[in-house]
Amino acid sequence: MNIDKICEQLTIDEKIRLLGGVGDWHTYDCNGKIPSIMMTDGPHGIRKLEQEKVGDIETSKPATCFPTASAIACSWNPAIVKKMGEAIAKEAKKEQISIVLGCGINIKRSPLCGRNFEYFSEDPYLTGKLATGYIEGVQSLGIGTSLKHYAVNSQETRRMTSNSQIDERIYNKHVLERARHESEGAGALQYEIVKEIIYYE
Repeated sequence: MNIDKICEQLTIDEKIRLLGGVGDWHTYDCNGKIPSIMMTDGPHGIRKLEQEKVGDIETSKPATCFPTASAIACSWNPAIVKKMGEAIAKEAKKEQISIVLGCGINIKRSPLCGRNFEYFSEDPYLTGKLATGYIEGVQSLGIGTSLKHYAVNSQETRRMTSNSQIDERIYNKHVLERARHESEGAGALQYEIVKEIIYYE
C-alpha cells in the first residue's frame, strides 16, 4: 500500500473528514479509498459497545479488565506490561477492532487529577519504558495503539469543554524539559510530538 499515492487521490473534503470520524468509534472510509476502521477505548482492556449510540459509554461488551496503569507500574516490569498488551490485542482482534486508544502517558503532576489511575507514573523514564512495553505488546498482533493524554490533562471537571491554556515558557520548562531527558520509549515520542505541536504554529 502506497500511502502517498492514496493521499494524492483524496479530495480536500475527504482529508478533512479523516480528522473526525463516523459516530464515536469509526473512521470515515473516504468513499472506499481507505477502509473505515473501528477503534475502542483502552488502556486497561477494550471497551466495545453493545450498541453504537453516540455518547453512550455505559453498555460495553464483556471484556477482561486489566490492572490500571498506576497499579501495573508498581511492577517496574515492561515485560509484564507487554504481555498485558498482547492479551488486549487478542481481545481487540476477536472483536474486529483496529486501534486501541491507549496507553495514557500523561505525567502525574497533581494528586487532584481525576485520571491519574490511567497514567503509569510521575517519573517520565518509567512511563516511557512501560508505555513502550504496552505498545509493543498490542502492536505485535497487528492492532494499532493511540497514545493519549500527553500533557496538561490534569482535571476532570468539565472535561469535554475545558481548555488547558498554559504559557509557552512555563510549558517548555515543566513539560518539555522533563520529556527531553528521556532517551527512549514513549516519553521520547511524547517529546517529539509535543514539540511539533508547539512549534508548528
